[in-house]
Amino acid sequence: MLGLMDIEWYKRKKELQPEQLDKTSEKRSIGQTSHGNSKMNKLRYATALAGIAAIALPSSVGYSSAEEYKIGAAMALTGALAPYDQPGLAGFKLGIKDLNAKGGIGGLATVTLEVIDTRSDTAATVNAAQKLIDDGVKFLITPGDADPSIAAGQIGQAAGIPMLNLAGSPSLTPAVGDYMFISYPSDTVQSAALASYASETGYKTAFLLKSPDSAYTSKFPDYFGETFKKKGGSVVGEASYSMGQPDFSAVVSQIKGLTPQPDVIMTTAYEPDFPAFIKQLRGAGVKIPVIESDAIGTPTVYGLGSVVDGVVQSSAGFPTPGSGMEAFNKRFKEETGHDAETSYEAAGYEWAQLLDAAARKAGSLEPAKIRDALASLEDVQTVLGKVTYAGTERVALRDVAMIRIEGGKPTFVKLYRPTKEEIPNP
Repeated sequence: MLGLMDIEWYKRKKELQPEQLDKTSEKRSIGQTSHGNSKMNKLRYATALAGIAAIALPSSVGYSSAEEYKIGAAMALTGALAPYDQPGLAGFKLGIKDLNAKGGIGGLATVTLEVIDTRSDTAATVNAAQKLIDDGVKFLITPGDADPSIAAGQIGQAAGIPMLNLAGSPSLTPAVGDYMFISYPSDTVQSAALASYASETGYKTAFLLKSPDSAYTSKFPDYFGETFKKKGGSVVGEASYSMGQPDFSAVVSQIKGLTPQPDVIMTTAYEPDFPAFIKQLRGAGVKIPVIESDAIGTPTVYGLGSVVDGVVQSSAGFPTPGSGMEAFNKRFKEETGHDAETSYEAAGYEWAQLLDAAARKAGSLEPAKIRDALASLEDVQTVLGKVTYAGTERVALRDVAMIRIEGGKPTFVKLYRPTKEEIPNP
């Protein structure tokens, strides 16, 4: 997903005022969020997390065990990463609640959870990870961003603690080591799926819009271009932008002046850059199709109106009729009183399912055995589909959903499952 430079830029532009690091188990409403979330969304997640918070206590569910398996979550409840970590945490808490109600992790122990707000800050993430490990956690959840996850992950690696997160950067696992796993569709997996969609749609030429300010906004489009070329397409132009720039007129003029026009524009820009770009692009009369990444899957982007109609984005899943995600969304609404608004809620719930599968395969909760079992999982059914780690570098091989925005709502296009040969090397 996003990178450290993204966060630092956001802090400078928005002058975030981080709260005091919460060093206790999270049993309160979450704080203010940023990155375009509305006040209603903040209140909804405050309610959701507070409503599910009691799952950290074994007495809150029907199952109890003499054994306890403590998980630590160093996640962003505030700051630039909150729109991703908040829903992920809400889903994870529900997953733990359901897991405990069915006998605990692997049928071996009741799961408890300690959460520390990292404030979307790398130094705070390091402190949080160390505090959680000192408190005796046996598994660690790190933020949905490679940079703080690498920093926290190196602490977890040294302590021999297995880890999961929402970050999608393929550089994460080699930078940390064999205790770090990526569950969310990685940048390389998503880019391969987007390239397959573009090729199948009949696009022959693509224009890439990139920012050098982060790996997510620079390397992801390159990964797409690499796979797109392998499928017979060609990249006919590129443009660069600085994160936070309000004026895209030069980029729009460059695109408008291309002869012939490219078949498609691919970018991984997100809020506030993507809204600014797409408004100015369509305002200039440029109707070239645009394909995007998972980071625009937010209520803010969906609420932009007709300018985003037809934009296609990648995602971890979609609640098609009869799917596991549809069932999860129903369960989530029953528990929290509001709809799951992104795929991150289901992605967080999935962590509990993957941990349970690993514990059952290992027959043990010893960290090294959980690590080995996770690494050998193959076609594990989750609420988002089947997940495989076997034969990968601890980066999940899984489906990627293509979603088209129409009338302010995401609509399902198709599921893609890139082969190992299609996925570019990071």
